[in-house]
Amino acid sequence: MKRKNRDTPGRRIAQAIIAEYKPQSVAQMQSALKEVFGPMFEAMLNGEMESYLGYEPNSREEKETTNRRNGYFDKSIKTSMGATTIEVPRDRQASFDSIILPKHKRDVSDIENKVLAMYARGMSQRDISATIDDIYGFKLSAEQISKITDYVLEEQQSWQNRTLAPFYPFLFIDCLFVPIKRDYETKECAIYNILGIRVDGRKEILGLWIQDSESKHAWMRLFDELKSRGVQEVGFISMDGVTGLEEGARAIFPEVVVQRCIVHLIRNSLKYVPTRDYKVFTAHLKKIYGAPSLKACRVEFERFCQVWAKYPGAIAVWKRCFAYVEQLFDYPSAVRKIMYTTNAIEAVNSSFRKVTKRGAFPNDYSVFKLLYLRVVELQKKWADRPVANWSLGRNQLLLNDRLAALFDKFDR
Repeated sequence: MKRKNRDTPGRRIAQAIIAEYKPQSVAQMQSALKEVFGPMFEAMLNGEMESYLGYEPNSREEKETTNRRNGYFDKSIKTSMGATTIEVPRDRQASFDSIILPKHKRDVSDIENKVLAMYARGMSQRDISATIDDIYGFKLSAEQISKITDYVLEEQQSWQNRTLAPFYPFLFIDCLFVPIKRDYETKECAIYNILGIRVDGRKEILGLWIQDSESKHAWMRLFDELKSRGVQEVGFISMDGVTGLEEGARAIFPEVVVQRCIVHLIRNSLKYVPTRDYKVFTAHLKKIYGAPSLKACRVEFERFCQVWAKYPGAIAVWKRCFAYVEQLFDYPSAVRKIMYTTNAIEAVNSSFRKVTKRGAFPNDYSVFKLLYLRVVELQKKWADRPVANWSLGRNQLLLNDRLAALFDKFDR
């Protein structure tokens, strides 16, 4: 599944592969995956050749060597999924000897994806080189690793511009900040991230974007881009509360229900509460948004305001946003559990932070390359794992006339 996602990210492309090969067994599926793996391995070899010659294909710059590319030759190799044939680049002097695929070597099942997998997990080029040397007994320079992973950028662009599903019952939006070197200084730049839940309950990262900062205008442009990539309707958008974002979302998707994240509201209100009262304060809040009915919610909120009147700043946070709490009770419990928080996308951002904490990035491309590989890893984990209790949640969504009509229209 990993190689399928790498060559053609996204469920839509996966369905196209299934439609093309029509596998009827595990063996037939493995045969299809071999053909998906081939082009990826060829891209890695081309990265090696480019590093070896010292210039890019069709480059007009002065070349430091008289050696040139000299086409390709076919080679049959053994992978973890069986034998497949790939095109290996060659040079005129016949002096190029791939480190990834040395002459006379045909079994690559042990290293076919190790470099990219280690990079996706946040390892530095130096650490990758040392690991490859320890395990396989040969060295890869930082430049060679960079050339190999740079070929991922083409896939990332294809993934970023792919056609999306016409309807997402839920979208979760959030930003994380990553240090990037710009104009001779390091700046904390915003990485915009949108996570969707499809009609089958599977998670899908719709895209990643880099901006200097987070703003409602940038979010509006991204929503507009989603529409141009095929998204026609959205059920719910859960967000953290950027000023003006709700109006911006409705400008693009007029009927969407925008939900403020309850967890963010809790954090905002805790700024006004002494640490000694955190536990009791949050336990009381849970009785409000976790109430069995809207009536019980309102009663508990009145009691909450009286009990915690000594912290007017905290009370004001909830009074300003209490409409979002009331809105939760327009929907049954399983739907509320999905929409009330942005924890789903915060978990994604947490995964991103694990691989971006190694210091400032030299440019935007290096960030995209690393995070895209991380996305591939996450999508692999989510491939056969819908969100918890999706069947119940979907049935409850169908109780809403608008959502029922959207499921009927787009889930065919």
